[in-house]
Amino acid sequence: QVQLVESGGGLVQAGGSLRLSCAASGRTFSSYGMGWFRQAPGKEREFVVAVGWSGSTTYYAHSVKGRFTISRDNAKNTVYLQMNSLKPEDTAVYYCAAAHVSGDYVPYEYEYWGQGTQVTVSS
Repeated sequence: QVQLVESGGGLVQAGGSLRLSCAASGRTFSSYGMGWFRQAPGKEREFVVAVGWSGSTTYYAHSVKGRFTISRDNAKNTVYLQMNSLKPEDTAVYYCAAAHVSGDYVPYEYEYWGQGTQVTVSS
């Protein structure tokens, strides 16, 4: 069982930056692929980015590529999402997710989800 707790959301002006964190419980964090998703009001949840267990394998949604960066610190059981050049359309609740993987690749499906953290970008 893995529990995920997101933090770092808030209100920022367009063009600004935020860094989200996702702290995971458990001793096997390094065997999990991690992902970030987001859900804007009235829209379905969408994939943002994912990372494999070593941190070297990543996959970004086209809408955030070049602006967002995912990283992980397995010693701290934490995955990060650095968000730069934020746009109003990035406004959403951001969710962290985890899936056990057998290799260093990004997951396709996720087993565990956090409660989410609100990111609001004003124009």
